[in-house]
Amino acid sequence: MISTSIHAKSSNSDVSTNTQPAENTKPAKESQNIGTPFSHQTVIELAKKLSQSPMQPIEKAPQALIDMDYSTYRQINFQQNQAVWGNTPTKFSVQLFAPGFLFKDLVSIDVVENGRSFPLTMSPDSFSTPNDEIGKLISEVGKYAGLRLHYPINREDYNDEFIVFQGASYFRAVSKGQTYGLSARGLAVDVAQPKGEEFPMFTKFWIERPASSQDAIVVHTLLDSKSITGAYRFGIYPGKPTRVEVKSTLFPRVDLQHVGIAPLTSMFMHNNSLDASDIPDYRPAVHDSEGLQILTGKGEMLWRPLNNPKNLQVSAFSDQSPKGFGLIQRSRAFDDYEDLEANYQTRPSAWIKPMNDWGDGQVELVEIPSDAESNDNIVTYWQPKGGLKKDSSYTFQYLMTWSNDTPVSLDSPRTIRSAKGTKLFGQHPEVVIDFNKMTDVNVDDLSVDANISEGEILEALIVKHPYNKGVRVYLTFDPKGANVSELRVQLKKGDGAATPTWLYRWLEE
Repeated sequence: MISTSIHAKSSNSDVSTNTQPAENTKPAKESQNIGTPFSHQTVIELAKKLSQSPMQPIEKAPQALIDMDYSTYRQINFQQNQAVWGNTPTKFSVQLFAPGFLFKDLVSIDVVENGRSFPLTMSPDSFSTPNDEIGKLISEVGKYAGLRLHYPINREDYNDEFIVFQGASYFRAVSKGQTYGLSARGLAVDVAQPKGEEFPMFTKFWIERPASSQDAIVVHTLLDSKSITGAYRFGIYPGKPTRVEVKSTLFPRVDLQHVGIAPLTSMFMHNNSLDASDIPDYRPAVHDSEGLQILTGKGEMLWRPLNNPKNLQVSAFSDQSPKGFGLIQRSRAFDDYEDLEANYQTRPSAWIKPMNDWGDGQVELVEIPSDAESNDNIVTYWQPKGGLKKDSSYTFQYLMTWSNDTPVSLDSPRTIRSAKGTKLFGQHPEVVIDFNKMTDVNVDDLSVDANISEGEILEALIVKHPYNKGVRVYLTFDPKGANVSELRVQLKKGDGAATPTWLYRWLEE
């Protein structure tokens, strides 16, 4: 099973809520506590040691906190005057999440100052709660369910929440002017496998205190799971756009065949051009992401529109040393969605750029049937060929960019819209693909390179598109009775590519 997006939508404050820097909650470093020496190597050694024995059960919140309903949990709020570094020259501040409801796993959080780590302590004043009983329970637990970082990304005089770590190994971020949408994870294990998915967890965090002049912050985490452990370092740069440099060092406890590196999790319900809603909906589109984009090791740009299928769909895009991939929210106008509450036009895209050689493998895309926009039904990640082996270590480094669109090849043509229907005055399926940024191109110099896995391409036509300064491709095909057909379309000028490669899995309705 793929988890629902409640992890990404149950934060006790919306990203659009700006908070003033508040009083400082000090770490526990009284005279008798001089802290513990710390570096990222500390986390690596801890992860390696843990991998040599079976996973120990994660400490849970008291049952009374777990049994809370969502509305009660929403009433538990971290007191802003307790924010770590909230009233200091440091531009960043840290706020914390209380355990309860779905967030039953307890995590430890340390702050790091001058190369030494100090555990954050919890006091009865840390959270405002619906009643004294809940407040007492949270105080007695003394641990947290996650954290969020604040920084003035929209206005210099307000600290905005811009990144959240909460639930398993999930985290999500926003850039200037954005609202929360898709999520990232530390690691994915056995997604869409018959034996069920395993959810690795960040069990401990170390947050380095930035200097007052710094515009970046470093967070270290320890990942633990039945099958694998890991040490993560996040170098976080908030702003326009927000960027996260990730270094993960992994230690499998067992041989892992199905493991996902740099996983992204999102939601796609429908759009009226390729995947219309099964029930009437006044909104033309409902999604956090609309397409998977891949920049292959050979430099080919691929665009694959997302589906909300009737049955589970898994697609694999084989590659060697990939240059990037991500889930993209390309449509940026309110009219694209007509949703006054969700504001899907302000949801971020997320782009993964490998910073070391990832070798052979595949970008895998999992599309899960869904009838509720509160569910995350889209997952993508890099799957190394051959998986990961027990008693070995693996390092994956990558840069995540939470931008409005793919932050590469910005001046090159892009696929900006796809639609499907039936050929006018005919009976065969037809797809329409729009490419922009081709103002000066002569369509007579272009050719359509189109392939279909099952069936036959009947007609391909290119016309100028004056409204998007590009071209439109009409492609008519006959699936010849097939239930599934893979389409591949690229415009060429001579022997070279003139556009990204458009991929689509056509499913018989």
